Amino acid sequence: MLNFPQFSSKPQPIPPQPGQESVWDYPRPAIWQPTDQLIQVICNGVTLAETHQGKRVLETSHPPTYYIPPEDVQPEYLEATAHQTRCEWKGRCRYFNVTVGDRSLPQVAWQYIDPTPPFADLLNHFAFYAGPMDACYVGGERVTPQDGQFYGGWITASVVGPFKGGPGTMGW
Repeated sequence: MLNFPQFSSKPQPIPPQPGQESVWDYPRPAIWQPTDQLIQVICNGVTLAETHQGKRVLETSHPPTYYIPPEDVQPEYLEATAHQTRCEWKGRCRYFNVTVGDRSLPQVAWQYIDPTPPFADLLNHFAFYAGPMDACYVGGERVTPQDGQFYGGWITASVVGPFKGGPGTMGW
């Protein structure tokens, strides 16, 4: 007998208030757009990345994932791993370990090394999982990490869900 995972039905989107976006209004397939908001990543007391020239990827049911230009990332704290994945829309990416002082975090950053044509501007930009870091910020607001172990979205007060990533959301 085969056992198939149970999926919850598509949730009811939360209506956005003024100044908010619903992730259910984001497109599928995903798109990217520039942002001039200050993006910061802090690990073990060190600012790993800081930029006003980030890019955010928007996809239905996901909070934005933020990408930081390589020149705005402290490379001495990152070590490339052999792990790679492929996104059907964004292309092939590789992962990085982050080590700051005595703290080592495996595969908590990634960059697209062979992006698809619509995502060519993400080439070599870095994204970080917010959960393992001390803090990540967008426009001075501390973000909440997207649930789950796979997606790298950052939740702020400007986006409403519900968000994909937690238990029962795989089929959304």
